[in-house]
Amino acid sequence: MSDRGGIKRSKHNAMIGGVCAGIARHFGWSVTGTRVAYVLLSIFSAAFPGIIVYLILWLLLPEED
Repeated sequence: MSDRGGIKRSKHNAMIGGVCAGIARHFGWSVTGTRVAYVLLSIFSAAFPGIIVYLILWLLLPEED
């Protein structure tokens, strides 16, 4: 968890933007499980909203130090 308590994108465990890895680290979840859950959720919600949410989070979440 970060020193300020907020979610931060991962630099070291990023596949695309580090969003899923940052969320997983913040909540203490498995990174792989978080990625799989995100992809499945995106597919079952017609994929487009999931892509938009990911891009917004990529822009808004700060990168870890």
